[in-house]
Amino acid sequence: MGCPIYIFAGGGTGGHLYPGLAVAEELNRLRPDARIVFACSHRPIDRHILDPLAYAVVPQPARPMPRGVLGWGRFAMGLAIADARARQMVRDLKPAAVLGLGSYAAVPVVRAAAKVGVPTAMLNPDAVPGKANRYLARFADVIFTQFVMTAESFPVSVRKGIRRVGCPLRSGLAGANRDEAVEYFSLRDDRKTLLVFGASQGASSINNAVTALAGELDELADTWQMLHFTGAGKVGQSAGPTRMHTVAREYCDRMDLAYAAADCALCRAGASTVAELAVTATPAILMPYPHHADKQQWLNAAGLVEAGGAMICEDTADAEANVENLRHSLIPLLGDLASVENMSRAAKVMARPEATREVTGWLAGAVR
Repeated sequence: MGCPIYIFAGGGTGGHLYPGLAVAEELNRLRPDARIVFACSHRPIDRHILDPLAYAVVPQPARPMPRGVLGWGRFAMGLAIADARARQMVRDLKPAAVLGLGSYAAVPVVRAAAKVGVPTAMLNPDAVPGKANRYLARFADVIFTQFVMTAESFPVSVRKGIRRVGCPLRSGLAGANRDEAVEYFSLRDDRKTLLVFGASQGASSINNAVTALAGELDELADTWQMLHFTGAGKVGQSAGPTRMHTVAREYCDRMDLAYAAADCALCRAGASTVAELAVTATPAILMPYPHHADKQQWLNAAGLVEAGGAMICEDTADAEANVENLRHSLIPLLGDLASVENMSRAAKVMARPEATREVTGWLAGAVR
């Protein structure tokens, strides 16, 4: 038997790719002879994440479903081309298994693999599956989930294939060295660190609320410093405190070090982020993305909040309301170090560190 080949299909956001990268890393450790191909989207964030790595990358011509009538022609044409290329890819590579990572980019490849009997699996770490995963569920041999409630969103006919394992995370995320992190980000070693970020592409509403609270954050400058990842093109939104030591960057390629430095986080509530906060025992103020009709990120956050490891600060369309909401949650928390420590212990209880190993074990077993 030659080297086993695996196709990881999906992308479009870091939230889709990062769990897949965790599995790929562990699969390469377990099977050094394995070859992994990422069939990703055309979005720039995918190339930013994947290009520095050693994996083969094949962007898919599929497009997301259009919101209006005008885009349906281009959508149908892109899907037809993507289907043809996916069938050719599966025929040429003869993969041992295909892992769907979520989003429209996963659809053609997972479907093509399933139709010719290739073992297929899906990662669905969000509390509520998106349209692509709900559609692909009928083609998957197994669906890996993070939350108990997720099963209710899938048809009864596919629930027997659901395995609740958690969200795969890259190795070393929870074991990075704080001293190295302080040096890497040019932080101070005599201050606690507030880590601020808004997923892989940043969040202007979070950036702007933090900037508006600059004066009040400055009052905590003897105890706290801030590490702020703004998102591409948004570093100017981090006017931030003037007295508090602040490091602002557009993007973070070393989240292991960011979490090693962090004593508290202010961030979104994506599936990977919630899992990362738990495994690194990082207490957090969560501002869930407000534009999902199903309030997906609120549901992602629910378990961590209920356990006492995080608090919700609602993100609204009203910028002044966001500032007021954050003023009443973040500022008091940073002033109460005992509560920060208690939240850290509560977050750790929610960790599921074996998810990566369990997904990788299934993929490796597909070869046999």
